[in-house]
Amino acid sequence: MITTLLFDLDGTLLPMDTEVFTKHYFSLLVQKLAPYGYEAKPLIGAVLAGIEAMAVNDGSVTNEEAFWNCFASLLGEQTREQIPVFEDFYANEFQQVKVSCGYNPMAKQVIELAKQKGLRTILATNPIFPSIATESRIRWAGLQPEDFELYTTYEDQYYCKPNVRYYEEILKAKNLKPEECMMIGNDVVEDLVAAELGIRVFLLTDCLINKKQADISEWEHGGFPELYRIIECASACR
Repeated sequence: MITTLLFDLDGTLLPMDTEVFTKHYFSLLVQKLAPYGYEAKPLIGAVLAGIEAMAVNDGSVTNEEAFWNCFASLLGEQTREQIPVFEDFYANEFQQVKVSCGYNPMAKQVIELAKQKGLRTILATNPIFPSIATESRIRWAGLQPEDFELYTTYEDQYYCKPNVRYYEEILKAKNLKPEECMMIGNDVVEDLVAAELGIRVFLLTDCLINKKQADISEWEHGGFPELYRIIECASACR
């Protein structure tokens, strides 16, 4: 019996080409930090290294701490003084990245359907962004942060996808059983790993990421119309 839906954000509820999004994001970040003495190549390199540090986080610190520990180790401890500048970037310039994303009205429709059917909704987006950036991207998708009883950010998480511990922490935090949940995402590696815990998985193929060209025929997959019908069935069978 499915009681809870876990949704990915980027490429799932929020359509996007990850490469286009990242290019625009880094371009604006470089422009923002240039007046503070940051050169483009070292800055982008340090950000990418910080993301990797979050990806391999062992749970001893938050993802936020993992990022900044790595970033500062590469560009100097004084960089922590610019944390407010980064926060201002996400509140302002980052909003321009919205034009690099798509929009699908069915994202809101499936969330509304889930609520109508009494299903719980959780935003299981990879927690590599601060909350202000995650909340912005939720709104870009035509939704509100309040649409989810939990959305993961780098401030409050200790693991990242595809580490299965990321999903375990969500289950623990919300007192959920794996068999009661369905994970909906677009990344074959990052989202399918939830199945290792016994979580049902649906791959949304609109912006599918399948870097290893894995065979997904054995998994439930399709577009928003197929997802909508599955949610209807899952709620009807409760």
